[in-house]
Amino acid sequence: QVQLVESGGGTVQPGGSLTLSCAISSLTNNYYGISWFRQAPGKEREGVSCISMNDGTTYYSESVKGRFTISRDNAKNTVYLQMNNLKPEDTAVYYCATDRAPYCSGEGPYLYGMDSWGKGTLVTVSS
Repeated sequence: QVQLVESGGGTVQPGGSLTLSCAISSLTNNYYGISWFRQAPGKEREGVSCISMNDGTTYYSESVKGRFTISRDNAKNTVYLQMNNLKPEDTAVYYCATDRAPYCSGEGPYLYGMDSWGKGTLVTVSS
């Protein structure tokens, strides 16, 4: 059973940066798609980015494109989400998840296509 643990959340001022980490255990190979979702209070969970562990293919939602960067370290079985120029509307609990498909789709993460989820890490952007 794959397990995911997010870390790196916190409180930051608008315009600031944070890097989230997703440590993944029990991966049996590199054919996984790993996604980041976020859920703000009172809103639906939305997919913001994903990466294919085998070849590094990435996807970003329009709301974070140009500000967030997803990367992976296969040796550490860890995926990162570098978040720059943070805005108050980025405030949410951020979750990482493994996709049932072994890759990151060019259409982005599909909420009901995920297999395993982490418990989330809270990001608050406030002055």
